[in-house]
Amino acid sequence: MILPTKHLSQDRALLTVGARLLTQLTQPKTVSALWEEISRPDNAAQDRKKPALRYDAYVLTLDLLFLMGLIELQDGLLSRKKP
Repeated sequence: MILPTKHLSQDRALLTVGARLLTQLTQPKTVSALWEEISRPDNAAQDRKKPALRYDAYVLTLDLLFLMGLIELQDGLLSRKKP
């Protein structure tokens, strides 16, 4: 689920979704604001045959990014961690 496999396409892998989230996280945002931004139809999968990102995958991606030390949550706002 973290990496793409034979049964999991590249655009559904958590690392790929995490990269998309990090590109959207240019300034601190709430979890719900980032979800609304990433789940909008213009930001959803380019190919309409592919399902959009599910909320549970979104939360797992946030967990992964936090465990990797790439994002932090302060005062209710998600932000990229400074190196």
